[in-house]
Parts: sequence; structure tokens; C-alpha cells
Amino acid sequence: MRTAKIAGTGLYAPDRVVPNSFFDELYGEDVDSFLREHRNIVERRYAGEDQATSDLAVEAARDAMGDAGIGPDDLDLIVLSTDTPDYISPSTAAVVQNKLEAWNAGTFDVNTACAGFVTALDVGRKFVETDEQVEHVLVIGAYLMSRYIDAEAKNVASLFADGSGAAVLTPSDDEAGILTAKLESKGQYCEHMGIYTGGSAAPVTEESPLPITRNKADGRVQKLEFREKFPDDFNPDNWTRVVRELTDRLDIAPDAVDRYFFTQINIESIRETLDRLGLPREKAHNVMDRFGYTGNACVAMALADAFDHDRVEEGDLILLVASGGGAAIAGMAVQL
Repeated sequence: MRTAKIAGTGLYAPDRVVPNSFFDELYGEDVDSFLREHRNIVERRYAGEDQATSDLAVEAARDAMGDAGIGPDDLDLIVLSTDTPDYISPSTAAVVQNKLEAWNAGTFDVNTACAGFVTALDVGRKFVETDEQVEHVLVIGAYLMSRYIDAEAKNVASLFADGSGAAVLTPSDDEAGILTAKLESKGQYCEHMGIYTGGSAAPVTEESPLPITRNKADGRVQKLEFREKFPDDFNPDNWTRVVRELTDRLDIAPDAVDRYFFTQINIESIRETLDRLGLPREKAHNVMDRFGYTGNACVAMALADAFDHDRVEEGDLILLVASGGGAAIAGMAVQL
């Protein structure tokens, strides 16, 4: 069976920089100190009014294809992860194909919320592994959550940001490649957080008999809602377990991994996970200080950023561990 390797990575962060001081002024209190100390967030990026999720995805895709040394005509498949799509239908991946003019590529979207990029990467690698007609798969995580932020929920509004990351998968001709992965879901948490209006269960219409919550600030009927609190240790518990399962499969200890990439929502959860594993905190590569929390794009952006700043190199063993609404959890071990 063929092995799929990461041949190129890329990222895109929109031009508009929103520092923590914006929220200090918005809420009339010191938000910056908490964000710096407990979330490692200093600033984040918001998309322009003329940008859609597909536009962010296209920029990251071009960066990744350039890194891999391929063009749009070389793509056989585009798998795009997002929970902030351009439309409910058609897929955002189809929009991206059109904007890239990647006419030879099949397309589809994946939505496992913030676990999306790692999930899509696992889906893409299975095409490379099992279909000899597939030589180049473009995997993208794209996030434009600023359109759905509820400003009244000030404990979470300052976390979210926009951005995109991408990777190109190709067959490996050496020892490099995706070694193992794990996808799981805990559907009992499906009502805890999400964007709950706009689908068949709660369509957005003025006459809808369903209890649609409006954003009092600007009249929007679609917004990110936190309906129930996740257990405090949800991420450290599950991330630690996934790391141990993946490393056990490879018959190695967690300290044999050169670099870890976790969902970038909470620096304290990342530190606690590494502490539980007995690992130095420097093993994780983090980008939330510059980019805020970019959901399903954050692991892809952190990976591309690590390549850009020489924090990883050929031959390194890395672990990608992500979690998100649903609740979805995804882990992957990759030999670079």
C-alpha cells in the first residue's frame, strides 16, 4: 500500500490586525491581561468585508502548492474543512476549485468543526494510499468565524479569528509519510456549542415557528452559541489519551515525538497535556499569540508556520491533535 506524505504547506492570515486593546475599549475593562496570561493571545486577524471563506482558502492553497512545486492542473482532489462555509450548498471546495481553476480536481467539504483539518488530512491520505490515479491531494482548513461572533458573549468573543492553512499530499517514495491516525466523535456534546441556525432544523426565515435567537447588536440570526459548558478537563483528558494511543501504536514513548501541534484555543490546556505526558512545554508549536483562535484552520496554520520558521525539518516525527464541536477529536502521527 502506498504512503501519503506532506509535500508542501501554506497559510493565510487576513490583513486586518485586531489587537487585544480593541476588546479593552469595547468592554471598558482589561481584557488584554487575561488573554495574554491564560490564552497566549496578543492579536488576531479578521477577514475583510469583501472576503469569503473560499478566498482565505485559496490564498493558503496557493502558498501550499508553491511550497510543493505544483500548479492547479496537478491537483486530483481538493478536500476542504470548514464549519463557516460560503454557502450551505454548493460546497466551498467547489468554489475554491473554480477560483484556482483546478479543473482536474474532484472536490468536497468536511465538517468536524475544529477537528476538521486533521480529519480532512486523514481522508485525503486514504485517497493517496488506495487510489493510484490520485497523485496530488490539496487539503485545506479555512475559518471565517468573525461573521458569527456574538459580541455580547465577551468571555469568548475575543478568542476567535479568521485564517486558513493548507497541505499538499503526494505518494511517498521514502520513509516519510502519515503513519497512523485516529478519528472519533462524542455526539453527546453536539448541543454544547455551534452555529445552530441556518440548517433544516432551524432555517433562517422571518416567519419561522422555531425559536431562532437573534443577535441583539446587529440583528443577525446566525451566531456562534455556547449553550453548555464542556468539562474543564475535556481537552487535556482527550488529547493525552490520543497521544498515548498513537505513540503506543508506533511502539514509542511520547518523548520520541519531535513536535506537537494542538488545537490552539487554550494555551493552558496545551501546557497541561504536555505536563501530564512528562514533556517540556517547548515541544508544542503555538501560533495563537499572532493569529488568535482560527478553529479548524489552526493546526494547519501552526504546521505551516513551523516549516516557515524552521521549527520542523525532514525526518522529524510530529503529532497533530485536534478537537472541536460535535464533539470531534482527531489525531495523527506524521514522519516528515
